[in-house]
Amino acid sequence: MLKDYSDEFKADAVALYESTPGATYKSIAADLGVSRATLREWVLRDRERRGVTAAAAKPGAQPPREAAPSADPDERVRQLEARVAELEASERKLATERDILRKAARYFRRGELVRSRFQFVDDHRSTYEVKRLCQVLDVNRSSYYKWLAGAEARATRQREDRILAEEIREVHGESGGAYGSPRVSAELRERGRRVNEKRIARIMRTSSITGIRLRRRVRTTVPDPAASPVPDLFQRDFTATEPGRKYMGDITYPPLSSGKFHYLATVLDCFSREVVGWSIADHMRTDLVADALRMAAATRGRLDGAVFHSDHGAQYGSRAFARLCDQLGVTRSMGAVGTSADNAACESFHASIKRETLRGAHDYGDARTCRRTVFAWLTRYNTRRRHSANGHLSPDEYERRHHTVKLTLAA
Repeated sequence: MLKDYSDEFKADAVALYESTPGATYKSIAADLGVSRATLREWVLRDRERRGVTAAAAKPGAQPPREAAPSADPDERVRQLEARVAELEASERKLATERDILRKAARYFRRGELVRSRFQFVDDHRSTYEVKRLCQVLDVNRSSYYKWLAGAEARATRQREDRILAEEIREVHGESGGAYGSPRVSAELRERGRRVNEKRIARIMRTSSITGIRLRRRVRTTVPDPAASPVPDLFQRDFTATEPGRKYMGDITYPPLSSGKFHYLATVLDCFSREVVGWSIADHMRTDLVADALRMAAATRGRLDGAVFHSDHGAQYGSRAFARLCDQLGVTRSMGAVGTSADNAACESFHASIKRETLRGAHDYGDARTCRRTVFAWLTRYNTRRRHSANGHLSPDEYERRHHTVKLTLAA
């Protein structure tokens, strides 16, 4: 059955292809679950609309250089010898770079990457040229020599930091381990120490000295007191025997570098854990979850007779969302208020998104990068990411095999 992809999906797919260095139609199409020809058609149409040529859209590509063969046999031999010498020099260069990077690996496990690079260059300058070391490690030579010239001042500062770290530990211990950098700084100033709070914070961070900090929770589940009660039809059973019978949804909040958030609403099929609907926006209005459910209806063709489970967020409890569920023939289900275990599968899914896309970073950058990153992960999740609940098959493959077995039994 041919899928009818939305304009938004096509635009995101084109943006993903154009923004991925070294991407091929085949690799991106496989992640998106579309054919290579379909993705190529979308990209070419978008470039034609923008008046952009293929060479301009993918900068850095250069036509292959072909050397004209000489008719003179001796000259031909000289050309081949020159080419062999060029390849041998290139191989020696690559071997040197591999050797440098192999030795540098242990340095890069330290916390301060740039400082470790300079230290590595200094430790190996007698073995390799400084120029080559700086090129391989992608550091500026002038910056390295500036770092080298400041060695004495840096050693003095490190000694002072060690002394200050002991004073910080004393204050921190006296507070019962409760003080963070602001209170430690205030205490040291009270004792006559002239200190900078940023320096205190840096030393505490590098010395693994932490105070008790209550993290501000971003509250996404806000129950609507006017909403009609909805029963829990799942009872923490997030499995299904057939696709399209039980769905679950939730909202998560991808952080941006500006300190704000984007909001992502998802709809998952309990049978295969396939993401059949999602919506990304800069707000948490009911439209966010409604758009995700509408996408699920478009993906599946219909939702009539299905059960949709969520938490007690105001968006899911709103009258507008209840009306949409009625229009689509969906029966609503909700877990208990304030109990994350009643929607644990969605909570786990959203944790996976953040863990596998942020990879230790604090935010996604700007809104456009956030949307592109989440879009790429969601589409790859359906088409290629192996899921433990599916016997380590992707959701798409799991459903394909299920349908194949049904057809075989029916034959």
